[in-house]
Amino acid sequence: MAEQQSHVQEDPTHRQHHHHHFPYKRTQQGLTSRYRPNAPKREHCICITIFILLLGIIILILWLAYHPSKPRFSVTSAAIYGLNATTPPLMSIAMQFTILITNPNKRVSIYFDRLSALVSYRNQPITPHVMLPPLYLEKHSTVSLSPEIGGTPVPVSEEVSNGLVMDEMNGVVALKLVFLGRLKWESGDIKSAHYGLYVKCDLLVGLRKDFVGQVPLLGAPLCDADT
Repeated sequence: MAEQQSHVQEDPTHRQHHHHHFPYKRTQQGLTSRYRPNAPKREHCICITIFILLLGIIILILWLAYHPSKPRFSVTSAAIYGLNATTPPLMSIAMQFTILITNPNKRVSIYFDRLSALVSYRNQPITPHVMLPPLYLEKHSTVSLSPEIGGTPVPVSEEVSNGLVMDEMNGVVALKLVFLGRLKWESGDIKSAHYGLYVKCDLLVGLRKDFVGQVPLLGAPLCDADT
């Protein structure tokens, strides 16, 4: 009788049924679930996607509502207090400009920092960079700056040195006033990231050799601001 019982095999359907009701596997730490539900992960991804979409819509609405315009730069006067060239080509020129900076936005203020200015001739700097103080423009406002630029000798090419002599003889010199820095937009508690600022003003000045003082600006100076 004992031998008959020892040869009795377990019913396969019973083993399958038993396996179906045991969704765990044994590990060194104990029983752990064999299956991990994916529903929480899906819900998490859906929430993140909805949040990103809503954030993008809010940013788009704010941008369309405020849409800040670039600041406007204009040069109203120029003066030259010294122009010396030696050999080997070193040039020293001291200049002063009056610049108007306008914030055309009615809802957004502009903050400038790391501003510097220089003067170039034939695409070569003829003055060193001059650092300017930080500047804050309220909404729809204009400020005036009168920086003094130059006074320190800088190396220049013979093309620049000779070209400037020829232009002085003709009484017209084409210069370029350049501003470098960065800005950010502000509207209430909303502040943008910093953006690089590059401004170039093409100037035609009436200048003759050994002249010192206010020089006439010929034509309308054009300033182009790029952010």
